[in-house]
Amino acid sequence: MDNLFRNFFLAFVRLHLLHHAAEEPIYGVAMLEELARHGYSLSPGTLYPILHAMETSGYLISKRQNVGGKVRKYYHISGEGRVALQTLRTQVWELAREVLKEEPPSLFSTNNEKET
Repeated sequence: MDNLFRNFFLAFVRLHLLHHAAEEPIYGVAMLEELARHGYSLSPGTLYPILHAMETSGYLISKRQNVGGKVRKYYHISGEGRVALQTLRTQVWELAREVLKEEPPSLFSTNNEKET
């Protein structure tokens, strides 16, 4: 994966994490699964440093909970994270409208389909 693509990929991951942390507390394993559902293939060695950095930057707040005898670290969005998420949503919306000037092509049609 080249550097430009990787930078976009990781930015989308961060935005996704903020979005889900605004809805409910999140934890690493569940977010790996959620991100995989959207086509993101991350290792724990990539995700956990991102979560820790977002906490250090003030966008997430963590709380440890005992779950089934194991300590799990849950993250939820901070006030600063909410402000950032709202700003990012606006910017993503504006960018998408500009870049995607038309409806995306249908995933279910091909150029080889014959018209009837």
